[in-house]
Amino acid sequence: MLTGPFINAAAVLIGGSLGALLSHRLPERVRSSMPSIFGLASLGIGVLLVIKCVNLPVMVLATLVGTLIGELCYVERGISGGVNALRNLVLKRKSGEANSAHESFIQSLVAIIILFCASGTGIFGAMREGMTGDPSILIAKAFLDFFTAVIFATSLGFAVAIICVPMLVIQLTLATCATLILPLTTPAMMGDFTAVGGILLLATGLRICGIKMFAVANMLPALVIAMPISTLWTAFFA
Repeated sequence: MLTGPFINAAAVLIGGSLGALLSHRLPERVRSSMPSIFGLASLGIGVLLVIKCVNLPVMVLATLVGTLIGELCYVERGISGGVNALRNLVLKRKSGEANSAHESFIQSLVAIIILFCASGTGIFGAMREGMTGDPSILIAKAFLDFFTAVIFATSLGFAVAIICVPMLVIQLTLATCATLILPLTTPAMMGDFTAVGGILLLATGLRICGIKMFAVANMLPALVIAMPISTLWTAFFA
């Protein structure tokens, strides 16, 4: 039974509601310092996953080729473009000063939607639980998302809590689809897949900390090709 998506969604719902109730009472120094801690935690999780790699060349090749595919297909630009189109559609209904204030609100809301629903951590965590039954990645993400939701909801209100609905749908869909892949996997394939996911979490952590702004969404195809490359490597080189 899948539990990670429900725990993650509950964390966003509770965190968003709590943050909305706290409003602007949360000190500014807390709001500015916590994101760096979130990034540090993501880096730590990434390191733990990378060391599970079985075939190092597979991890490197999958990351390089997957990112190249993502760059050529403009994955991150496509996600941003779709969300911006939705934002512009909403903004057409506003005008004057109200439009300016609403645009600022929408831009912040778009950022948090992408962070919760289209992050490498959530996609990898959902796929991993579907294939292994291990919800630990999504549970760790739930802790991070809880505090992130609290901070964002102090300015965006209860809209942050509502994001738990599409996030739950996306993660359940990914986990359910990944279950179908489970009978075809081997320990080596799972190890290499986990290591590639760790690379994505390292990139996410560096981005959150503001050290290097990796286009993490463009790296997502690496998760799709990690297992096929691992299978071919084992068959021909191992």
